Amino acid sequence: MKSPLITRAGKETLEQELQYLWQVKRPEVTQAVSEAAALGDRSENAEYKEGKRQLREIDRRIRYLSKRLEILKVVDYSAEQEGKAFFGAWVELESEEGEILHCRIVGADEIDTKNKHITIDSPMAKAMIGRQVDDEIVVNAPSGRRIWYINKIQYQPFSDDE
Repeated sequence: MKSPLITRAGKETLEQELQYLWQVKRPEVTQAVSEAAALGDRSENAEYKEGKRQLREIDRRIRYLSKRLEILKVVDYSAEQEGKAFFGAWVELESEEGEILHCRIVGADEIDTKNKHITIDSPMAKAMIGRQVDDEIVVNAPSGRRIWYINKIQYQPFSDDE
């Protein structure tokens, strides 16, 4: 089960996606389906079939977002978190081999591998929660056991020069 935690920015992103799907994308696809249906025989009409498929996907995503947004809990930064890795933290880790990794602990709905956002439910994040700079963490991941050292913890993104 996914943790129902999310950052404020993450919740706003999901709300914007829901609004876009409901107010822009769904009406566009509905209009396209109506126009395709007006062309006649629906059994041989590729535009109609594709439009209906898109509409089902949009409706499925709208239902998911509507239900998910109801249960999500926004976790805001608190001064007591400073110096320790908690939800929303950007963390710099170093492996025993000297590999440097930057990541941010976020909710399951905010996972973004390109930006190194990892879910709080992941083995890496679970190992980091509550830890401080210079702490050693052991991560039991599917790829095996790894040891990492926490170099930095902050609640603002790392700058590009770090």
